[in-house]
Amino acid sequence: MGNGIAHVFGLNGFTVKLVDVSETALQKALSTIAKNTERMLGKGSITAEQASACATAITTHTDLASACSTADLVVEAATENVALKLKIFADMDAAAPASCILATNTSSISITKIAAVTKRPELVIGMHFMNPVTIMKLVEVIRGYSTTQAVCDQIIALSQKLGKIPTVVNDYPGFVSNRILMPMINEAIETLFQGVAGVTEIDTVMKLGMAHPMGPLQLADFIGLDTCLAILRVLQDGFGNPKYAPCPLLINMVAAGKLGVKSGEGFYTYIAGSKESKVSAQFL
Repeated sequence: MGNGIAHVFGLNGFTVKLVDVSETALQKALSTIAKNTERMLGKGSITAEQASACATAITTHTDLASACSTADLVVEAATENVALKLKIFADMDAAAPASCILATNTSSISITKIAAVTKRPELVIGMHFMNPVTIMKLVEVIRGYSTTQAVCDQIIALSQKLGKIPTVVNDYPGFVSNRILMPMINEAIETLFQGVAGVTEIDTVMKLGMAHPMGPLQLADFIGLDTCLAILRVLQDGFGNPKYAPCPLLINMVAAGKLGVKSGEGFYTYIAGSKESKVSAQFL
């Protein structure tokens, strides 16, 4: 998500500082951005001038404080871990100019809770991009309890400059996207767990019967089963409702390291360097 967000900003004329604690991760991100730029150029969706400008617009940094020191906007895209995000926001708040807007790409965690660790809660907002960022049009804009209308308006206008369609929602667990999506994915896993149907059958029903471009189990693999589990736990804790409790099969798969595409195996297995996948043997 981080490299996708950086890529979109870079393609649209913004100067971008891409930050990670790992130099290896940063180099991998640049490689991914370069490959995606080349693919977009080949399809004619961007010009050679855009591609060239993007390549020079994005620089990499391992020092968060120095990277934030002159920023107008910082978009955090760390993993869905509350403690980690709170730490990052406290650090960003200490380093960024007083006027800098601090945004989070969180897909479920409370914007209000994140904003509370800063001295600028009125300038903290959710900017939830969809994956893949360069293709998906939606940006879910989430207002925290203290987020001002002026900041919300700025993020709406900025999202439109990126070629996105911003949709404003309020700050409750899962917002709109994952409050609806994750229970559906969890129910698909529960349907598999109970032996009602197999992986292929469940995904086929939802693709052909409900016109979903991707079945819920395959989508879970692409999101990351660990991420799905983390979001469901946020929903369960936030609402205190057992209907959001994650399926035992999902819990076990994450414990076993079967996280989907990122680990090479989830409900499907994935061939490195290929778009091909097949149903995992354990579910046949």
